[in-house]
Amino acid sequence: MGNHKTGTRGEWLTARRELLEAEKELTRQSDRLAQRRQELPWVRIDKEYRFETDEGIASLADLFRGRSQLLVYHFMFGPDYKAGCPSCSAIADGFNGFAVHLANHDVTLSAVSRAPLAKLQEYKRRMGWSFPWASAFGSDFNFDFNVWFTEEQQSEGGIEYNYRREPPLVDALAGKTIREWQSQSNQGPVAEIAATTGTDVATYTRERPGMSAFSLVDGVVYHTYSTYARGLDGLWGMYQWLDRAPKGRNEAGIWWRRHDEY
Repeated sequence: MGNHKTGTRGEWLTARRELLEAEKELTRQSDRLAQRRQELPWVRIDKEYRFETDEGIASLADLFRGRSQLLVYHFMFGPDYKAGCPSCSAIADGFNGFAVHLANHDVTLSAVSRAPLAKLQEYKRRMGWSFPWASAFGSDFNFDFNVWFTEEQQSEGGIEYNYRREPPLVDALAGKTIREWQSQSNQGPVAEIAATTGTDVATYTRERPGMSAFSLVDGVVYHTYSTYARGLDGLWGMYQWLDRAPKGRNEAGIWWRRHDEY
């Protein structure tokens, strides 16, 4: 328990009711934000994208699988990775359970990564996942939706991620300590995560996480929404639980693992 304050049931109930009002306001604000997302202008996509899927070569429209809405999770798994990003993997652990519900509500959920399909299929079997996962290997899809960047962009400060331009990456930071990485870009122990994918920091961070939403109307695909970085928090199921646990997230550095590595 440590130094946490204690109190009577009555004191707890008074404080809980005050917190409830703040939680209700947050819920109402979340509803308003959801409405604003839906009111964003749609952007028609005329560019042809090709993906490798379990069923063969597919277009972006094919990824809808006969439905009118598509949610894409941009999973960090580049061609040079030996395994998928552990953070993306933790998020994706929740996909199997609710993908079936989305599918029965006219929404297809699919992950998309740049790694070749064979790598994705092998990792998918390892993780025990069944949701659709398409390879964008050789396609501009990840580049166009700002979740993959070139070495030139990285070294010259041409990366625009999460609607902000990043400074150049001075060096690869491979082998740097967590503190040294944090002092340069305040992004946490990225070198440690990169090592778990079999890459260095530079290679690892040319891939980025995100999600994008699309609509299919009369055969035409429209881009409706994208979010990145902390905008993905709501999709990371374990954090929604931890935020309600007595100690909260209670973390320092990387504590999670792929679910078969604990």
